[in-house]
This record gives sequence, structure tokens and C-alpha cells, in this order.
Amino acid sequence: MRTLFFSLVAAAMLFSSCHQSTGSATAGNAGGSAENAPVMKFEKETHDFGKLITGRKVSYDFKFTNTGKSPLIITDGYASCGCTKPEWPKAPIKPGDSGIIHVTFDSQGKTPGLQDKLITITANTVPAQNMVHLIGELTAQ
Repeated sequence: MRTLFFSLVAAAMLFSSCHQSTGSATAGNAGGSAENAPVMKFEKETHDFGKLITGRKVSYDFKFTNTGKSPLIITDGYASCGCTKPEWPKAPIKPGDSGIIHVTFDSQGKTPGLQDKLITITANTVPAQNMVHLIGELTAQ
């Protein structure tokens, strides 16, 4: 009898946890369904700054448009290296509106050669991470 009781309790916990898991996954999607989620569409996903003398800075504005059906909210932006800093709009971007991700690369202390910096922007899109690249070649002075 005791074994039956523990089996029933274990089964109830299993069904309960499965139900909670499904519910939280749905609740975690801030935009509702994927078809109603905002979409971050970049005009250009890679920018080649060409040749740059080591020690100098270069900046580029990655322009994007929210082609989705709900406001786009950017929550974070980071680069593959501390030498590259993204700046993004803090206010929501309405459907159809555009914005800019301003990226600055500081080559101070970098070794000459090819550079490929990946910038990751986290937003309420599906998928949540959107990426752009800043590439170029550093030359000695």
C-alpha cells in the first residue's frame, strides 16, 4: 500500500512538472507567437572597414528596421572582444520604424592582421540574438 501511495505521488509530480514546463515556455515568449514577434532586419550585416593603421579607431552604424508586428526592444549588446563597443537605442522601435546600432572598434594594442569582430544584439525577437560583423585589416604604422 505504501509503495502504491509513493508511486501515485511520483506520477502526480511528473505530470505537474510537465504541465508547468509547457506553461513557462509559452509565457517566456514576450512577443506572443513567433509570427507576431518583432523582426530585426539589418540593411547590411557585415561591414569591411578596409585597412586601418594599428592604434586608430573606426566606427560604423548598422541600420536596421523592425519588420515585425510588435515593438522591438533591445535588451543587450556585446562584442566578441573588449576592443569593440556597440551602442543601441534604449526606446522600443515600433513596427516599420528604423534604428541604428553604432559600433566602435579601437585597434589600440592589437596585432596587425585580419580582424573579424562579432557583435551580438539581444532583443525580444525570435531568435533572441541578432548578429553583425565588423571586419578589416590592421596594418603597422
